[in-house]
Formats: sequence, structure tokens, C-alpha cells
Amino acid sequence: MKASHTRFRRAALCIALGACIAATTPTVFAQSATGAVAGRASAGDQITATNAGTGLTRAVSVGADGVYRLTQLPVGDYTLTITRDGQPVGQPIQVNVALGGTTTVNIGGDGALVNLDAVQVIGSRVINRVDVRSTESATNITREEWARLPVAQSLSSVALLAPGVIGGNSSFGGISFGGSSVAENSVFINGLNVTDFYRRQSFSTAPFAFFREFQVKTGGYSVEFGRATGGVINAVTRSGSNEFDGGVEITFEPAAWKARADDHEFEGTNSNGTTSTAIFRASRDSSSFTKANVWASGPIVKDRLFFFAMYEARDSNSKYSSSGGGEWFRGEASDGFWGTKLDWRITDNHLLELLAFSDEAETDTSTFAYDWDSGEIGDRAGDNNVRGGGKSGSLTYTGYFGESFVAKAMYGINQSRSFSASPADGPCEQIFFDASYRPTYEAMGSPALGCHPTSAMIVAHEDEREAARLDFEWTLGDHQLRFGIDREVMTTDRTSFYPGPTGMRYTAYTVAPGAELDNGSVVPPGVDAILMARRRIDGGLFETEASAYYLEDTWSVTPTFLLNLGVRVDGFENKTAAGGSFIKMDDLVSPRLGFSWDMKGDGGSKLFGNLGRYYLPVTNNINYTFAGGLTDERTFYALDGWRQATNPVTGAPYMEPVIGAQIGPVDTSYNVSVNDLRQSVDRDLDAVYQDEAILGYQAMLSQAWSWGVNATYRRMKNALDDVRINHTPCGPVGFNLWPIANPGKPLTIWGDESIGCETEGWITIDTSQDGYRMGGSGQVVGYSEPKRSYKSVELQIDRAWDGKWAFNASYIWSKSDGNHEGPVNSDTNYGDTGMVQHWDHPANNQDYGPLFNDRRHQIKLRGSYALNEQWSFGAMLTALSGGPINEFGVSWPNDSTGAASFVTEGSGGGSFWHCVQNCAGAVADRIYEYAPRGSGGRLPWTYNLGANVTWTLPVEGVDLKARFSVFNLLNDQEVINVRQRYELGPGVTRGLHGTGTRWQSPRYAQLVVTWNF
Repeated sequence: MKASHTRFRRAALCIALGACIAATTPTVFAQSATGAVAGRASAGDQITATNAGTGLTRAVSVGADGVYRLTQLPVGDYTLTITRDGQPVGQPIQVNVALGGTTTVNIGGDGALVNLDAVQVIGSRVINRVDVRSTESATNITREEWARLPVAQSLSSVALLAPGVIGGNSSFGGISFGGSSVAENSVFINGLNVTDFYRRQSFSTAPFAFFREFQVKTGGYSVEFGRATGGVINAVTRSGSNEFDGGVEITFEPAAWKARADDHEFEGTNSNGTTSTAIFRASRDSSSFTKANVWASGPIVKDRLFFFAMYEARDSNSKYSSSGGGEWFRGEASDGFWGTKLDWRITDNHLLELLAFSDEAETDTSTFAYDWDSGEIGDRAGDNNVRGGGKSGSLTYTGYFGESFVAKAMYGINQSRSFSASPADGPCEQIFFDASYRPTYEAMGSPALGCHPTSAMIVAHEDEREAARLDFEWTLGDHQLRFGIDREVMTTDRTSFYPGPTGMRYTAYTVAPGAELDNGSVVPPGVDAILMARRRIDGGLFETEASAYYLEDTWSVTPTFLLNLGVRVDGFENKTAAGGSFIKMDDLVSPRLGFSWDMKGDGGSKLFGNLGRYYLPVTNNINYTFAGGLTDERTFYALDGWRQATNPVTGAPYMEPVIGAQIGPVDTSYNVSVNDLRQSVDRDLDAVYQDEAILGYQAMLSQAWSWGVNATYRRMKNALDDVRINHTPCGPVGFNLWPIANPGKPLTIWGDESIGCETEGWITIDTSQDGYRMGGSGQVVGYSEPKRSYKSVELQIDRAWDGKWAFNASYIWSKSDGNHEGPVNSDTNYGDTGMVQHWDHPANNQDYGPLFNDRRHQIKLRGSYALNEQWSFGAMLTALSGGPINEFGVSWPNDSTGAASFVTEGSGGGSFWHCVQNCAGAVADRIYEYAPRGSGGRLPWTYNLGANVTWTLPVEGVDLKARFSVFNLLNDQEVINVRQRYELGPGVTRGLHGTGTRWQSPRYAQLVVTWNF
């Protein structure tokens, strides 16, 4: 057992026994999990902020320039009192402090609020509509606002409320901020980074009932945030107070409230006369979900020690067919979430917080044979168990030293796991078929193929992040200095391989005799079907260290003009299983400059902007593959028919392939060797970074209405990925090297006899001119310079909630173009971060044009309305224009080596050339036409309308609500992803190009019943 696992379990035990009260804290967190109040008042006065719920009190004296700041305040409501010469002045002022924001409260000599026209007053609370002390682009969502809207209960759904945030490729999920890929974001809970560091496409999470407020940062964020070139989700959890509170919340999503998904069937004739059929059957899929949580909070010691605790039980059941309709699945999951916070205010100046939660989950799935036409469920084919999630926790100390200095220290652990196993793993291989083979498969009667019940690899995967950071804040007159350091140690322990005695996964294809295979061989005469056998094995224990320090000065140049000057210096080190350095990048300097001009001096409008650089770390799957080695081999066989066999686990019959003669050699070109890591990674590797510029304006129209406009420009001029190298200054290599490199830039690796060098030593390849030798012609070329840019103009108008109604509308025109999406490749549904097909061949990225996440028009509307104290309503509409469709070819002029697989659609990125004449002849005689990015047109617009109604029990003193929400109210099931491979082989077009592979989820409804007491 890992030592850190033991530490975490001891911490959890301490919580349960109450033995760690001395190690707990209040709602003050590192990593911007707090807010602030600032403004102008009479010099020498004392401003005191008091949180009635916890008794927390902070006081500060107004400077000689008439400016005061109360920073690092826990999110919530406060009372401001003004004292002059020991005597109170005016009446107390109620203010709200938002996550990551500053509430501006300007106070006159009589102690009254003087910027009343520039703020909103709800009840008696002052709420800022324009944060004149912020230079970033961010959207805040509170629990109360979320409860008024039809928002799905996930952090991603909250992020999608923000302008410029869209869903990523539906094949592997995730969200895209400002044209970035889904693998470039960060998520923090109470300052703890909970982002998946293996591929950066997911994160640890908690139920919505556990959170208090969310902030979605879409650009211009402070230097304390790093390791993201997309966006940041910053969430803060609930805490206890001096009042004992509790509640129960039950969520119902019954199967009867879900619309049926549409079935889709496509048949296309390839230009060589073969037929391909694709079937997507989902109309009989059903699922139900129920969860119930109970929570309690209150004081352990009044004004000093508080607790919040929650447990949530979940139960989900699903029944669904395979895409082709030949299998039936029954899934079942019953698991629970637990989470707690203990907050100890030792004194007003020394605070401790302990957070711990678990999102562990487990799902059991049984697989059965299925006859779609009759609807008959046949024999059970097997079972599979998947376990995910993990435990996380953090300990934070905050100390206030005088009025001007604050220190924080945080230590945290974030764990996640992924295990997949089946009783059939040992005796059964996985058997599949390609769309080209479907007509033959259906003619066989659509039988069960193989005896393994899933398509999953056997995976044992554990990740653990150990995070520590120190943050300091020092106010010196007009300067608010912030500086700090942080370090994360991220460890991956993973093995994966295909099940079965041979460790091979088999896929059947219909082929034409004479067609070329990926191993360079030709399909023999008389063979019209083949099997591709793939073996993939990897594993190891790997560690990555990420460290940074930062310095930031928020300088009030004048009472109305603020400059934010910051610099962050990152370092990344990826290690081998033996602990040696594999990739090391130091002194990565990120300068950031922002400004905000309070144009009228009353906090009611601002002109703001920022410039910044942001670095992206190398994910742990790179260590895992390159420092641990990868076996990824493909062997081709003639398919000599099928024979019936008996499932050794269930006794059910199934069909297994009759494997014929092997066709050509084993294709080992995708293997990654670790014999000499000096040939596996560029010696002078540069980190991926993005530069960003934002200019915007925001203003109040009234106490409730505000509007804003901003323009954003992002540019990424660097990429880091595995690159095919088959030629060096020493000459042809004779095989493929796959070093991690910066394509289009010089690459330095170790040259020796194994790659054709006469003498040993470092060699440098200018990959913009060298690195790839064309097959047949022998011409040596390089790779295109990587570029990605994002331009947008955003318009937004907002009416804040006033107890009656609220409304927000945003429109974005944007353009995302370049020649690579980032560390994933959504065009071909390839999500192995940092190891996609962008640079598997120089033809993959030859063209610059619209990228997958290019949505030129984005419209988002949301609103809520209270009819009376008993009934209220909410609605949301998102409308997005469609992304580009490409027409990828498989080869390019003067090269006999494929730019993409001639067999599978998922292997290889494809080229922007189509062979149109002499395609079966000599390479030199082939004639090509160019098809740039987006040449296949655009996907259609998508619309998603949601609505809800909330009923409140009209009994005083009883807080009982029922909220009924409908998602995708119009049941639009528009296509959102299509096949983009245009060619099957040189000059052979695919009949299924442009047909759909993913569609919008159908309409479903949800009932949430909440009782707070």
C-alpha cells in the first residue's frame, strides 16, 4: 500500500473519531477560494466586516488616500460597520462577498453608502454588478441561482453556462473553453486541484448539494492559477455556521420520463464496389437514476468550531442494446458519496480547515445475446465490473498578521482509480467487425461474436496527486502584493492489456483482392475478408512533479485605475519507473498584465484588459507509454469463415473466427521501445504554451441591469506530441522512431548505429525540413509549423435576481483555426492526450483552417421568474452553429506510405489530398486534388431548450420545495459528430463519409425534492 494512501486513511479516521479537531479550518482557502470588499471611505476610519453566521470579524483602517481593502474573506454575507475615533458612524451596511470577486462599497463621511446607483441592493445586501477590481473574464454561479434554472447536476453543466464554453467531442466528452481542446482545463475544489493528470479530460467531483458557489474562469486569470491553456472551474463547498441546519434532497430520473433515442442506419457503396453499413440502434435503451442525500451543519463550539457533513446514496439501473443491436446490456450501480468539512477559527487571526470527500463508484454490467428483430434476450454472455473515483482531502491554514499581511498553507491529496475486470478475461478474446463487414454479419443471422462481454481492456489504474502550496498577501499602500509557491507530485500506477489467452483483439473487414494493407502487403487473390489482430500491452509506476512560484502586484495607480502585474514561473519533470528524469522543463516564465479603469469612479462601469501566457504540463500517459514502453502490434490474416463454440464461463453458444493464412509481416510500427530514452524524447523539448489578449467593457444600466462586450485573441504556436521520424541527418532510419518532440522545430536525439549513424552522439533534426522520408520517391520533407488561434467577440446583457426575476443573454462570434486542435484529435475521435495522429505523417497537418471546436455563432439565454411565493419558473436555451466537416484522404503525392490507415478509420489522421486518377498505378503517376479543412461543409445548428417549475410549500417555517426540470424540451436529436474519413484507399472513396456517429441526447426529466430544516 502506498504511504500516501495510509496517510489519507488516517486522516479520514481522525475525522470519524473527532481526534483531529485541532487540524480543521473555516471557510478561508488558498487558490482564490475567497472574496473581498474594498472601496473608498474617510481616511483614518476603521471598517469592520462581520459574518454573523460564524462570528468571523476582520477590521482594517482606511488609508491616507481614502482607500481600504478587506481581502481573503470567506464567501458569504457580511455586515460592515464604520468606526471613527472609537465611535460608530452611520448604520451597518450588509454586503455579499462572491467567490473570487471584490465587492466595491464606497462610504461617505456620514457612514452611508455613496455608490448606491452603481450597486444592486437585494433585501438589505449590497451586491456588485461590475467588479472594477477584476481584470479577468469569469462567470459566477451560486447555489441559489443554479436552483432556479434547469441545469444538470454536474460541474461541466455549470461551466457550460459561461459564454465561450461548449461541449467537446461527444466520443470522449469534456468541455472546450475558448477554442481549446478538452484536455487543457483545470478544476479546483476549495483550492485543491482535482483535475485528472493522466489525460486531463476529467476530474474528481462531488454532488451539487455539497457546493456553495462556482466560478468559471474563461480567460485572463491570475498567476496563482496555472497548468491550463483552456479554462478553470473554481468551486467552493458549503460550511457550517452558528445555526444548526440540516436537510434531505431526493432526485428522481425515472426511465418513463426519458424520450426514446432515434435509430439510425446508413448504407454506402464504396467506389470499389464494396458496401459498408453502419447501424446505431438506441431506441430501446432505458435508464433510471435515483439519489438521496442527507446533510447537517452547525457549531461544535459557537463562533469557533463548525462542521458540515453529507452522505448521498445513489442507485442507477440501465438497459440498452449494442449499437448494432446484437447484444443487450444490464447495468447496475449502488454506491454513495460522503463528504465533510470541519472549520476551526482558533482566533480571528488564525484559521484551520479540513475537507475530505469520496466519489468512489462501482458499476456491474451483464451482457446477453439479443435479437433486435424479435426483441428476444438470449443467453448471458458474461459480466463486467468497473470501479472508479477515489478519496480526496485538504488541510489549510490561514493566518492574518496585522491589517496588511496574510499567510496561507495548504496540503492535499487527490486520488482516483479505474479498474475493469470480467470472469471472461482469461479464457475469452474480443471479436468485432467493421462497418464494411456488416452485410456479411447480418447474413449470418447477427450472432454473438466471441465470448468476452465487453470491448474494454483489462485495466488496473490508480492516480494520486499530493499537493502543497504557500500563499502570501501583503498590502503596502497602493500595492497589494501576492506571492507564493506550490508543488504537486502526481503518481500513476497502471497496467492494461487485451483479454484472452493470446492477448489479441480481432476485427473482421470486408476487403477487395489487391487492396493494400497497413503493413504494406496486398490482399491475395480470392480473399474477400480479413481479420486484423491487435496486441496492446503497457504498464508501470510513474511520477511527475510540477512546481511553480509566482509574484503579483495589484497596484491602484489612482483611485479609479488599477494595474495587475504578475509573473509565474513553472517547472515540469516527468519521471521513469526507476525515478530518473524523463522530461524536464524549467524556468517557464508566464508574464501577465491586466488593467481595470473605473471610468466614472463609482464602480458602475469599467474598461478592462489583460495580456498573458499560460503553460500546459505533460500528462502522465506520456511517461506511461514512453518511459514504460508500449507494445502495439497489428497482424493481418485471411478470414476463412466462422465456427460455433461454447462460452466457457456461461455455457452459451457463440461464433469464433476461423483464422486463415497470415498476410504479410506483423506491423510493429506503433511499438514504443525504451531501450534508450535518449531517442524517445527531444533533449531540448519546449513546453506547450498559449498567449492570450482580452479587451472588454462592462457597465451597469440600472441597479439590476448590466451589459458588457469583450474581444479575445488566443494563439498557440507550439505543440508537443509523438512524431514519426524515419530519416535523420545520418540518413534513412529503416523504421519509425516516435520521439516526443515539438513538430516543426529542431529535434535533438541520440544518434547511433541502430538508426544509421556511423558515430555516436547527439544529432539535431530540423523537423520543418527533415525527419520524414517518403516511400517510393525517397524525397525527404519536414512537418508544418503548428498553429492554433482563437478570435472572439462577446456581447452579454444581464438582469440580476431581485427576488422576482432574472435574465442573462450572451452572443459570441468566434473563429478557431489552425492545423492542430491541441493534445487530442477530435476529428478522428482520438483522445490519447499528447499521443494523437496530428504528427504521425507530414500530410496530417499540412492545411490550416477551421478546427473541430470552431463554432462561429454561440447564443445562450437563461432566465428565472417567481410568479409568487409558491410557484417559480426557469428556462435556458443554447444555440450553436455547427463545426466543420473534413474530407480526409489516406495518401498524398509522391509517397507510397499511407497518411492514414487503409483498413481502419481511427488509425492515422488522414491527408488533405484525394487521389483522382491512376490511383492503382505507380506513385509518380498518381494525380491528386487538394481538399482543405472544412471542405465537407458544416454540421447543422444545434438547439437545446430546458425548462423547470418549482413549487414551494406555502407554510411559514417549513422549507420544502419540489423542482421539476425538463432537459432538451424539444427533443432535438441533431447529429453532432460525423465520419470524416473520405477515402478507404488511394482513389477509393468511402460511401459512409459524412454520415453521423453521435447525436444529441434525447429529452429527459428530473424531479428534485428538497426539505431543509
